[in-house]
Amino acid sequence: MVGLGTNLIHGDDSLSRVPDVVQPINVSTTYRYDDDPDKLRIAAERGDEIIGVPYYSRLSHPNSEKVEQLLQEAVFGNDKHVIIYNSGLSAFFAALTFLNPKVLAIGKGYHGCHGIANIFTRLTHLKQISLEDDFNQLSKGDVIHLETPVNPEGTAFDINYFANEAHKRGAYLIVDATFAPPPLQDPFLHGADIVMHSATKYFGGHSDLLAGALITKNLNWKEKLVSDRLLLGTNIANLESFFLLRSLRTYELRILKQSSNAENLVKYLFENINQYKILSNIYHSSLQNEQFVKDQLTGGHSPTFSILLTDEKLARILPSKLKYFHHATSLGGVESLIEWRAMSDTEISTKLLRVSVGIENIADLINDFHQALKSLENIETV
Repeated sequence: MVGLGTNLIHGDDSLSRVPDVVQPINVSTTYRYDDDPDKLRIAAERGDEIIGVPYYSRLSHPNSEKVEQLLQEAVFGNDKHVIIYNSGLSAFFAALTFLNPKVLAIGKGYHGCHGIANIFTRLTHLKQISLEDDFNQLSKGDVIHLETPVNPEGTAFDINYFANEAHKRGAYLIVDATFAPPPLQDPFLHGADIVMHSATKYFGGHSDLLAGALITKNLNWKEKLVSDRLLLGTNIANLESFFLLRSLRTYELRILKQSSNAENLVKYLFENINQYKILSNIYHSSLQNEQFVKDQLTGGHSPTFSILLTDEKLARILPSKLKYFHHATSLGGVESLIEWRAMSDTEISTKLLRVSVGIENIADLINDFHQALKSLENIETV
């Protein structure tokens, strides 16, 4: 069996159209039809043919197809089917559009997904319930949307439990696995029907592109999702596809290093929490003891976690005291980030900071956190 690293370099070789080792950026939006008149077919005869024959980049284009094949071949496996989008939110929008549930069970997590759910509620009267509500409100065709590990804490939920609750009622389970992509976890092993990723994050890995992906084991679902994408106008663009292909070549090296760095930083902070007077709590799946966490996160824990400080003022100041953590939103890049999360999430504690760990030297990251936390101990708070 070919290894992940090898597949990430060669998994899309069969779609190479030129001899260039690095495939070119396809800036064209339109592509010439076949020069042979006998091969031309009217639209009704072409049917749903979208992938494999480039006509117009809103449908598909060479680099978007390479991205889909590489993710399928190397990351998710050939028994899965990948549909790429221009953002993670576009992917979630596409999933709800396709499944068209009457009831959506959705828990805490990325506020953008809640915003899209609210749009559906406004337009289609979609009923929203929480993951703590009575699941007997769900029926055939409805959806449970589970984010695990969850944003911003980085803690995990039991996928098997929610899959069973959905399936015994004829509902579907969507798992947003952005915080722990393969090889860290595989939600399909635990009953997911659709897996969603913001490819902007770890698949992109360089904070310079937007992309999203849906993954399904149902080929018929993929074909319908691709047809929907054509009309929704949410296919990934040419430049972003090129950047994403570049990023995926080093994905295995990055995600394993980031996961290891995060676990070590969390371990240090947790074991030394008593020496930092301003540090109130740490949230991360590596600190959970449930068996399902061990069963799900077999390849490592999320490179993202959160800390809770004792005071809002201190949470505002801490990012400015760190040397190797940029104060910025998003996550998944090779550079470490920290965000006073209340700046972008209206539902979160003003004392919480989200940390996205990069690929820097772990000793430098630990020392940076140590000096920053210590530097705030004598600041007066109200």
